[in-house]
Amino acid sequence: MLGETTGADRHGRSALILVENLSVPFDRRVWQECTTLRDAGWTVHVICPRGEKRDTEPEAVIDGVRIHRYPLRAATGGPAGYLREYGTALWHTLRLARKVGPVDVVHACNPPDLLFLPALWLKRQGARFVFDQHDLVPELYLSRFDRGEDLLYRAVCALERRTYRAADIVLATNESYRDMALSRGGKRSEDVFVVRSAPDIDRFHPVPPEPELKRGKPHLLCYLGVMGPQDGVDYALRALAKLRDELGRTDWHAVFVGAGDAFDAMVALSRQLGLGEQVQFTGRIPDADLVRYLSTADVCLSPDPRNPLNDVSTMNKVLEYMVMGRPIVSFDLKEARVSAGDAAVYAPANDEAEFAKRIALLLDDPQERDRMGKIGQERISGPLSWPNSQASLLAAYTAACKDHSPVAARGRVRTRKRPQR
Repeated sequence: MLGETTGADRHGRSALILVENLSVPFDRRVWQECTTLRDAGWTVHVICPRGEKRDTEPEAVIDGVRIHRYPLRAATGGPAGYLREYGTALWHTLRLARKVGPVDVVHACNPPDLLFLPALWLKRQGARFVFDQHDLVPELYLSRFDRGEDLLYRAVCALERRTYRAADIVLATNESYRDMALSRGGKRSEDVFVVRSAPDIDRFHPVPPEPELKRGKPHLLCYLGVMGPQDGVDYALRALAKLRDELGRTDWHAVFVGAGDAFDAMVALSRQLGLGEQVQFTGRIPDADLVRYLSTADVCLSPDPRNPLNDVSTMNKVLEYMVMGRPIVSFDLKEARVSAGDAAVYAPANDEAEFAKRIALLLDDPQERDRMGKIGQERISGPLSWPNSQASLLAAYTAACKDHSPVAARGRVRTRKRPQR
């Protein structure tokens, strides 16, 4: 059960993290931020949706972090479905924020760019607003829906502007996002901090490979991640068909780990391409099974096509492949190169035939695969490590609370009394 204390501890500061896209602690980035703040002496609350198979309790205290969850059905059926989803999420977020009470920092993670609304309500009670920009929503809209710069696109641009304007501090996942906060968002340089996502090294560590996972083939290819319209699983499947048909390679088995709203369509596409016997879709699986597949994989796939979002976004799967010491085939994207460097080989953007050729080259060169794997692990333990991001996160919170007394010292914000009759 949750303790009786809400808001701030008597001597410390308190933060309320708002998430709509995933449950917590399933959202690994948010969970790492929660535990970093907790270890720095903050009282941390989270408001997020419930998961379907995990994170299902309405309230929980996990490792000292208080989590408040609400029921939410993912959008279906176009714009009306998203309006219903986001309206429900906002209502529950405001309801639970009232329960938590005044906090020193409200920390809102997008998408969507609507959580500035409850953040503004908390700012009126004295909180500082930290905007954690996980996605560039205008670019996400263009990349996912292929509708062009229509009325809805202009609406999401307006919501992003409002969010930037309301935020005291912006957390960017990479330098490309930081540049966007400075140029498009009009934020001051000193108010934008790069807090890169990094894999959880306690979750991801190699184990002995299991050859039986290759289903009798010499090589295993692996994809890990979300399967949405913009994630490129269809590009990977067509590249694998070319690997078989144009390059004559049948010495591999491929496993696709993950789920998403394109999952069923991708399974159907694999069958249409005649890949049903060589491609396995697992859905979401326990961490232990995921590590078994990654530890056995000879080559990992990052098939995100170049589009307005992917070119400037950091892909979590790339970082997770790297921490496991796996070589990567990727399309040539700006931030993919920043993350992976020489731990990946790059095919020209969206060229499935060249993607297949890069896979074949790595399958034929085990020494190069080992070299690339070591480079990835060194990058994850060095410049891309979570301790570097922890320092940036705590610096951002220090900047947010500069010259701002703790809520415990200010006392609870007074509410207007009802007139007596």
